[in-house]
Amino acid sequence: MLGGGPDWCAMLDAVSAVRPTTALDDAESRQAPRVSVVIPCLNEAETIEQCVSSAIRVLAESAIAGEVIVVDNASDDGSADLARRAGATVVVEHRRGYGSAYLTGFEHAAGDYVVMIDADLTYDFAEIPRFVAELDAGSELVMGNRMQGVQPGAMGLLSRLGNPLLSGFLNLLYRTPIGDAHCGMRAVRRDTLAKLDLQSTGMEFASEMVIRASRSGVQMAEIPIRLHPRGGESKLSPFRDGWRHLRLMLVYNPTFLFLVPGAVLFGLGALIMLLVFAHVPVLGRHLYIHTLLGGSLLVVVGAQVIGFGLCGRAYGVYQLGDRDPWLQRMQSRFRLEHGLLAGAAVTLVGLVFEAVIVVKWIVRGLGGLAEERLSVLGATLVIVGLQMFFTSFLLSIMGLRRRERRYDGGR
Repeated sequence: MLGGGPDWCAMLDAVSAVRPTTALDDAESRQAPRVSVVIPCLNEAETIEQCVSSAIRVLAESAIAGEVIVVDNASDDGSADLARRAGATVVVEHRRGYGSAYLTGFEHAAGDYVVMIDADLTYDFAEIPRFVAELDAGSELVMGNRMQGVQPGAMGLLSRLGNPLLSGFLNLLYRTPIGDAHCGMRAVRRDTLAKLDLQSTGMEFASEMVIRASRSGVQMAEIPIRLHPRGGESKLSPFRDGWRHLRLMLVYNPTFLFLVPGAVLFGLGALIMLLVFAHVPVLGRHLYIHTLLGGSLLVVVGAQVIGFGLCGRAYGVYQLGDRDPWLQRMQSRFRLEHGLLAGAAVTLVGLVFEAVIVVKWIVRGLGGLAEERLSVLGATLVIVGLQMFFTSFLLSIMGLRRRERRYDGGR
């Protein structure tokens, strides 16, 4: 420096060196969580502290940067305060329900991976690193399987019988590789949650996650774990919760719920009507017209149920983003106009039959006319044709949402 004046640069460096650390600096220096452990909680004062402490300890011992989020489902026993005191981030969800709690927890999770685990000590928190390792290996959803590791007193008789049945039925409908679809310990990549688009608010949330994963092509894995006797009071209702799981499985599978029964009804009704017109003595000749009406009823109901099934599958593709190769092949071969023409043709044939009856009636001087079988056939064709016509329009309307999404950057 000229003239030996003060070294202002050195002085500024010294001031900067002793500048107090700000909150922003702390935030930048903290490591972002890699794993978010989400624990739903409804009146679990007996166990929640131990759960939070165990999760924090396991993450620390495994050198996994993580956070513990407890979603308090409007507990009235002080569970939220106990969880907060143990070191968890507590989020309150006033809407009761297993699914509601998890959906709220997912919204607050910051980790790349989300580990789901109950607050009743039935699952061992020391298993968390195994789930993380499976996600690291490429899986998008990792399920625990309790059925070979149930400890004495950990699962009641109804659950022991019901869980394998429900899981087996789910696997039958959706061809998933999961043997225990209702295990409460599982892990998922956070970016996979957007693909799943989960909606259920109750216990059926567990089934929905597996179903949506299967329908969306999510890579799933399953690892065996142990199930311990729970602490505190159980919130499960085997019959009610079992029905909610079963109901969801059916609703998500319009083929099994609608198309198969509809095809059976339609085929049986058509066979009965054919036998009547072939003069096969079905239930005796004096019951021909009654048998024919029964067959017509089956055909009409079957056609309507088939239409419901097609609309259900279309809803899964257009609104839920399901993959449905069969429906996509049908769409590539048939357009709205094909359905409209087919429906109009069937309706026209039915109207021709009815017109023939009316003409004969007029020719005979408006006298009595015994054309019951032809009348029933004509009416059946008109009804089925109209169903085909308007179902085609409905399917086309449902497809409009798909085309609109292309402009919004959606799927």
